[in-house]
Formats: sequence, structure tokens, C-alpha cells
Amino acid sequence: MPSASAPGHIADDARPRVVLDTQVVLDWLVFRDAGCAALQTALETRSVFWLATPAMRDELEHVLGRDVALAWGANRSAIAQAFDRYACMIEPGTAPYPPLRCTDPDDQMFIDLALNNGVRWLFTRDRALLALARRARLHGVTVLPPAAWSPQAMQVLSS
Repeated sequence: MPSASAPGHIADDARPRVVLDTQVVLDWLVFRDAGCAALQTALETRSVFWLATPAMRDELEHVLGRDVALAWGANRSAIAQAFDRYACMIEPGTAPYPPLRCTDPDDQMFIDLALNNGVRWLFTRDRALLALARRARLHGVTVLPPAAWSPQAMQVLSS
């Protein structure tokens, strides 16, 4: 399985961990949304450590298989290569029970991965995930849209 880091080195990586939901990946790699510029830079310079699961990659492939890729002239191969280059693929694991329940079952995997793996930021524009922001913060996860994040946020929280 392609990954941004050799297996077994996840625990040793000191970079802040992030999770990106599918819409944010599309905003970044397909729609080229300017609100993703700071996040894109952080990912490309490897200032952050992006965690993803095979189910997340499958969801992206599924969405790209619809008319999204065709309508936007997206290069599916290049998008898959970028995902594989920057994301560290891990198995989701299981927790006794997730402390937060998302109202959209399709989005549960994102909050679960964040909560179970020491993730600092979960990037999303999804209302169901954003609704969990206050409670997720109590567990150390900041849920926010990529446009609301900046490298300065990373420096302040790292101090």
C-alpha cells in the first residue's frame, strides 16, 4: 500500500497530524480552491502528517468516478498519485466506542481516525463534521475548514 511514511514510523513522526475529508481533497486537487493554499503548502512541504485510510481513498476514487472528474477535466491518475505521495495510509483500528457520533455515517470514519490517532486538525467543509467541532476540541482535535487554517495557527499551537 503506498504511503508517505514507512510503516512503523508513524509513532515516531513529530509533525502535527491532520485528516482531510474527501471534499477537502477534491477542493485541493480537483477544484484548486484558493482556500486550500496554506494547507497545500503544509502538505507539500511535509510540515504536517496527513493520515488516511483505505476507505478514505476508496471514497475519493468513487467520487471521482462520478461526473466530477469529467466535468472538471480532472486527471484521476495524477490525483491518485498526489494522494499516495502525501497521505500516510493506515488501518483505522478500533476504539471501545467513538466518543463522538457524526450525524452522517459516511463521515464517521474521519472523526474516528482523528480521535484515535492524535490528530491535531480535521479539515472539512461538511456540516455534520463541523457540528462536532466544539466537542472534538475537548479531545484535542480542531475541526475546521481549510480556509480558516494558517501556518501561524500551527506555530501558536506548537509553542
